[in-house]
Amino acid sequence: MGQVTPGLVGESSQTVTFELTAAANDSGLVPAYATPAMVNLMENASIAAMKKQMDPGQTSVGIEVNVKHLAATPVGMHARARSEVVAVDGRRISFKVEAWDDKEKIGEGTHSRAIVDDSRFRERLSQKAKP
Repeated sequence: MGQVTPGLVGESSQTVTFELTAAANDSGLVPAYATPAMVNLMENASIAAMKKQMDPGQTSVGIEVNVKHLAATPVGMHARARSEVVAVDGRRISFKVEAWDDKEKIGEGTHSRAIVDDSRFRERLSQKAKP
């Protein structure tokens, strides 16, 4: 396995569009940044923190998310997530994740990913999809 180590940091950002709101994603009725979209941004930051450190043929899959959505973000604002590797336990990588919009912190929590062999994962997925 590559050298994924505590302290690695990744970031991800996006502009909030209507397509990323709770109203558009069946996760609420308001036209504000959806919690699932924020979680996705946090996952992308986590991937960015570790992807250059993984061996060829490896990928990662999300296995746990525990976040608080602290504040609403309107359409048109930018959202930014930061993820830091806080622990490595074999193939399991744990992260501290945070997110902000242009005005304030909007989310915080933890996320875990597992490093897996890409071809083996795809083969198992393909086998499962067969009738």
